[in-house]
Amino acid sequence: MAVSLFWYMVEFARFEWIKKFLFAKTAPLITPAHFRGFPEPTGKACQHALFCMMVCPAPGAIEVLHEGDGWKPKIHKGHCIRCGLCVEACPNGVLRSGRVLETMWDQGTSLLFSFRIAIDPDLCMGCGNCCTACPVNKLADAQMGAGGHSATDEVIMRVQGGDILVLHEEKCTGCKTCEQSCPNDAIRIARILEGIQQPIQKPSPEAGP
Repeated sequence: MAVSLFWYMVEFARFEWIKKFLFAKTAPLITPAHFRGFPEPTGKACQHALFCMMVCPAPGAIEVLHEGDGWKPKIHKGHCIRCGLCVEACPNGVLRSGRVLETMWDQGTSLLFSFRIAIDPDLCMGCGNCCTACPVNKLADAQMGAGGHSATDEVIMRVQGGDILVLHEEKCTGCKTCEQSCPNDAIRIARILEGIQQPIQKPSPEAGP
């Protein structure tokens, strides 16, 4: 036992071991290329499309606020999970996180939003509240009456024959104002998110500078 303890002490009393023990250094922390931090503004103007808020899977992580003369997205770091979906969904490149934005530009990828308007005929009573509340309808027909009737076909929807007739579903912005105005919860807006990739236009080798 004494012999074993002696050689144990000899092994750990070596100068090289003591030097490494007292002056140990860890490798420097290097941020990997795939790291995604919290979304940060790129300096581009926000157009208030609100796609970032629609796609965010973490409730309360992002909101778009009116500051000064324009809109600005605000990230709440206590809720944000750094998934980068808000960066991909923004059509104007307002946010960046890691190399998400640059990868989208290099590969020609993006997220495409579309909206579907579903009306339950059993619940709908044709009051027209959804039609008159719709902000797109107000722009298309400023003279739309309280009953939701309209003489133009440029509106998203209108009351016709006692029912809600959807004319231009593609104009829907997904604001869900119609849902909030319906007294019977008869209308629903479904937000559909689709990932797309467009061919990248690369310069021809014969083209000059």
